[in-house]
Amino acid sequence: MNKITVLFVCTQNSARSQMAEGLLRSMYGDRFEVFSAGTNPFRVNPFAIAAMKKAGIDISSHRSKSIDEFMDQDMDYAITVCDSARENCPYFPNAKVLLHHSFSDPAATTGSEEEILTEFERVRDEISMWLVEQFGEEKK
Repeated sequence: MNKITVLFVCTQNSARSQMAEGLLRSMYGDRFEVFSAGTNPFRVNPFAIAAMKKAGIDISSHRSKSIDEFMDQDMDYAITVCDSARENCPYFPNAKVLLHHSFSDPAATTGSEEEILTEFERVRDEISMWLVEQFGEEKK
């Protein structure tokens, strides 16, 4: 059985798209081959790594990648997870389905490290719930 390919796109490929990649792979990796990229990649945010670790998912080996690495690859889904990525990459030529869901940017959070991590966990959980709605078992 061929796996369904999914590419999550965000601006820096540092938090939301990285968490979405890790979550979908962990939840439904038997059915999906998952990637993430950014329109302006930077680095994986340490708070994203920590939030995912608290959920039992290790993304510490992930790296930020440019959308350019995937432009020639066929994808079943290309999913933008922030408005900026949607505006800067409105068309992904080799995707069968384009989806968009804007999640708030946890990296914009200010406060103590605990408060910032709490926001990353909240966004992680929001992404997780959305993934279940989109790709849950009943949608095989």
